[in-house]
Amino acid sequence: MQNAIIYPSLMLLAGIGIPVMATLNSGLGVKLGSSALATTLLFFVGLTISAAYLLKTEGLPSEIFQKGISWYFYLGGILVAFYILSVTWVSPKYGVGNAVSFVLLGQLLAISVIDHFGFFGAQQSSLDTKRLIGLAMMVVGVLLVVKRTS
Repeated sequence: MQNAIIYPSLMLLAGIGIPVMATLNSGLGVKLGSSALATTLLFFVGLTISAAYLLKTEGLPSEIFQKGISWYFYLGGILVAFYILSVTWVSPKYGVGNAVSFVLLGQLLAISVIDHFGFFGAQQSSLDTKRLIGLAMMVVGVLLVVKRTS
């Protein structure tokens, strides 16, 4: 029962953090005159905090790349770097709300495919009619939220 409150609450906070981070980092990129520098600084701060957390909670790992783990599991860093670079560059020109709304739409489409097929070892959850209707409603909702700019 506790997980029914803690997990959604934690993910809600993480979701709130995404547009806040996008706003802060795109503003930093504008002030610095460089989306790439702002992204690099964001990752430096993130690396520092996550490394400190790792060392505090688990200590120094004996090995990072382990046998039996497929190479593609290590590619998440490329995707997060692409996300941060693109949202930092696009947000000042297109608006944070618009940028993050399309990120949300991309997430909805990706999770539907990943869950349906169970890609990357994810728990499989078939895309039935009810889920398709919910997904379509979310797509419509995202499109209604987006403010068109020229």
